[in-house]
Amino acid sequence: EVQLQASGGGLVQAGGSLRLSCAASGFTFDDYYIGWFRQAPGKEREGVSCISSSDDSTYYAHSVEGRFIILSDNAKNTVYLQMNSLRPEDTAVYHCATSPWGCGNEYDYWGLGTQVTVSS
Repeated sequence: EVQLQASGGGLVQAGGSLRLSCAASGFTFDDYYIGWFRQAPGKEREGVSCISSSDDSTYYAHSVEGRFIILSDNAKNTVYLQMNSLRPEDTAVYHCATSPWGCGNEYDYWGLGTQVTVSS
């Protein structure tokens, strides 16, 4: 059974940092793409970042590029999202998801989200 567990969210002041973790199990981690998405109240879900666990190629949304870093630890089946210089507009529920096809393609498994709140 595929399981994704996101954690690490919380309340932080603007300019602060958080590190989210996505722990995965139930599939061959090395063959997948892991993406982070976020959804704020009243807004559409937004793709934030993605990494290939096989070659560590990455993707970042323009809104987070230069502030967020995605990393994969294949030994731990975990993907991290290091979020720096956080802004109030980063406030959202963050989810991780997997895709066997690529960062820009459909995601087939989703984990429960973790809330990130950035105060001004």
